[in-house]
Amino acid sequence: MSETRQHWRASARHDGRVVEEFEQCYRAVQSRDRRFDGRFVTAVTSTGIYCRPSCPAQTPKPANVRFYRVAAAAQAAGFRACRRCRPDAAPGSPDWDVRADLAARALRLIADGAVDQTGVAGVAGRLAVSERHLHRVLLEEVGAGPLALARTRRAQTARLLVESTGLPVSDVAFAAGFGSIRQFNDAFREAFGCPPSALRRGEVAARDGDGTITLRLRYRPPYHAASVLGWFAARSVAGIDAVSGETYTRTLRLPRGGALAELTPDGGQVRLRLTLGDLRDLTAAVQRCRRLFDLDADPEAVDALLGADPALAPLVARRPGIRVPGAADGFELAVRAVIGQQVSVAAARTLCGRLVAHLGEPYGDWRLFPTAATVAEADLSGIGLTRARATTVRALAAAVAGGTVELDAGADRPATEAALLALPGIGRWTASYVLMRALGDPNALPDTDLVLLRRAAALGIEDLAARSASWQPWRAYAAMHLWTMED
Repeated sequence: MSETRQHWRASARHDGRVVEEFEQCYRAVQSRDRRFDGRFVTAVTSTGIYCRPSCPAQTPKPANVRFYRVAAAAQAAGFRACRRCRPDAAPGSPDWDVRADLAARALRLIADGAVDQTGVAGVAGRLAVSERHLHRVLLEEVGAGPLALARTRRAQTARLLVESTGLPVSDVAFAAGFGSIRQFNDAFREAFGCPPSALRRGEVAARDGDGTITLRLRYRPPYHAASVLGWFAARSVAGIDAVSGETYTRTLRLPRGGALAELTPDGGQVRLRLTLGDLRDLTAAVQRCRRLFDLDADPEAVDALLGADPALAPLVARRPGIRVPGAADGFELAVRAVIGQQVSVAAARTLCGRLVAHLGEPYGDWRLFPTAATVAEADLSGIGLTRARATTVRALAAAVAGGTVELDAGADRPATEAALLALPGIGRWTASYVLMRALGDPNALPDTDLVLLRRAAALGIEDLAARSASWQPWRAYAAMHLWTMED
């Protein structure tokens, strides 16, 4: 297997620079290898600019190059983003999804906008560490603290809105999380070396006619869109999500209100149309949609590893770039998993639809999935659940509402798994499925699933648990290949 296809993990030192992998990074820049976009940025001392590895500009001399793991570290070192290759628009690094340590959990929370919502103190408290310790860990890992990472994320969100919409500058600053227009302008100049007006592309509508904002989300090809859309179509629940043609539509419950998202794979990108109740929820909405469609995955690495197994090779060849469909809300996914225990997909859809009709909050012609607090206090006797299943759903809801079970991007995966298994009626299958789809664990595998066992046996795999050891850290993608092999 070539080194570019291996699971790449750069080493860093205190300032966030990649040092031990310099030669590999430089070769990626020389060949303009798009597979490394998002994994690191290339800063050039002679120009003061940082770029994607695939930037089409002339390759700089090695002596003038610095590699950083994240854009915020490059900005902290005094570099600004390239206007040509737009490193801020690259897919995120899949390394943080593979990892479950403190740094990875913190980066996922910050990407969701947690610093804007609760401050650094809130993020540190969420991770059960001090602010000082959180800052030290992130500085050592990526070269930037939580505030610097949050500022870079705000600037990137602002650039996306400036270039793709005609929203007034005040609305852009508000949506991106800045406290004032002056702060917004200063941060924008620092990040991109120009005022916002310099990046506005001609005449663009502030919003579509129905009040939506349209954005384009990038990913690493290949992308097997048909399997993602097919998965959601088979499991859509009346009122909260649906697939029509090539578009997946669903409601989102966000920190400050609801939203309606429409995602359409389109020519190497996913077109996202968002109707937001509060513009400040834009960042959280975009991140959830990226996770829904698994847009930060590294399909080259996944396909190379799984394709090396003779049993899986034909499946990988048939569906290159398969993704693991994520979740818009961890609690919703967990409830749907519990309801789906030991029943058909169609039956689970019906039962979930009744739950949504009974408890969901109206949102235009749609509904928002009920909150954990609402479900914990609800009478579930009239929707067709068995008494035992209803007890499990309420116990899960109470645990989530009370903070005993955490199901968001910053959750501690081993702790969440243990907390789920401690609840009545939740076993290994449900816990693994929730980790796989709600927490985005690419190595989770529900290896007791009867369909997986049957299809693995059809491929000559007699011991799924043992065979899957060689599929790490991408076992969740192997599960998707097995689940969809007969579609």
